[in-house]
Amino acid sequence: MIARIRGVVLSVTPPHAVIDAGGVGYRVTCSQTALDLLEIGRAADVHTHLVVREDGWQLFGFGSEEELELFQTLLGVSGIGPRTALSILSKLAPGALRAAIVNQQVEVISRVPGVGRKTAEKIIFALKDKLGGSDVAPAARMSATDTEALSALTSLGYSIAEAQAALASLSRNEPMDLEEKIRRALAYFG
Repeated sequence: MIARIRGVVLSVTPPHAVIDAGGVGYRVTCSQTALDLLEIGRAADVHTHLVVREDGWQLFGFGSEEELELFQTLLGVSGIGPRTALSILSKLAPGALRAAIVNQQVEVISRVPGVGRKTAEKIIFALKDKLGGSDVAPAARMSATDTEALSALTSLGYSIAEAQAALASLSRNEPMDLEEKIRRALAYFG
């Protein structure tokens, strides 16, 4: 019903933003990507999805059409509601989420707050064939050391996507223990 809002940002209180469009202030629950694009007093263009429930209407906003499409795809998975889908997209970039699903990386998706291992497996099972495509690069399965390093980096405050990028930059031909992987990944950020 409301597919897009273009207007001036009146306020931003994560995860919500109020956008004035035609004299009406719309309260939009935004993904982190959308929030990062918004600035009070500036024009905004947000892709939206309206969820109508018995207890009210809620508008969800996204920074790109790809993010909106992934949100809608996640809503098609049994047991995944709008808040969980938004949480996933706020922690994982669309490309990282697609790669995690196609490459069946349960450990990546289950690191999102509120998403456990079983939910991550359900998402992968439901979407791996729908999201497969030539634009998603195959990834090597994560070793136990990679998983521990990913956990350590995310506990230090890096996003899952940032931690994955840092680990992907490391040489696969050179054997490294956990401490060395973490040290080199931190050097990637420096």
